[in-house]
Amino acid sequence: MPATVLTARALLLDMDGTLVNSDAVVERIWRRWAERHGLDGDEVMKVVHGRQGHASMAVLLPDRPVEQNLADNARMLAEETADMEGVVPVPGAPEFLSSLVRGGVPHALVTSADVALSSARMAAAGLALPEVRITAESVGASKPDPEGFLKGAAELGVPAAECVVFEDSGAGIAAGRSAGMRVVGVGERAGVHGPDVWVRDLTSVRVDLAVGGLVRLRVG
Repeated sequence: MPATVLTARALLLDMDGTLVNSDAVVERIWRRWAERHGLDGDEVMKVVHGRQGHASMAVLLPDRPVEQNLADNARMLAEETADMEGVVPVPGAPEFLSSLVRGGVPHALVTSADVALSSARMAAAGLALPEVRITAESVGASKPDPEGFLKGAAELGVPAAECVVFEDSGAGIAAGRSAGMRVVGVGERAGVHGPDVWVRDLTSVRVDLAVGGLVRLRVG
């Protein structure tokens, strides 16, 4: 099957599931949380990917006060930041990020993790942090709200329509599309959520600089 070619002026990159495979940690932490609250672990895992923790809790425990969710989320973030066992790069991520830096391609990390967790996971996976980072502290609303991606585009000085998002989760793909951006879905989770293009991992993405500062992506 021939590769899909996309052009853009900037790339906005999710972290977990897109650049970093942290599924082992996420499963451990959230299944323990589900057990404590008498919830089905499999059903919980269908909700949590892509969202900030307190936003997932609001979906799963809709009658619980926001303050409790925020406090619980702070504890879980600390647990996650202390647990790097099994955190590895998504295949192709080191080469992909290096190609962006080498080519001077404008790009930003847009993650639902906070500064501490995103820094720890990227380091554990051996990946360099992009200079521009939109983290949980940067936004007032979690994915699937588009705020994070819109803020990333603004930080890079690029119109939303000229950005391409890389995402793995339903919440993240919805956020990218709501922002008016094209979305490359990465990994098994992404395929069922209607991204514009889907790849198994980042080994299937090639980045070239085109004329006039455009970035040409060969995907697939």
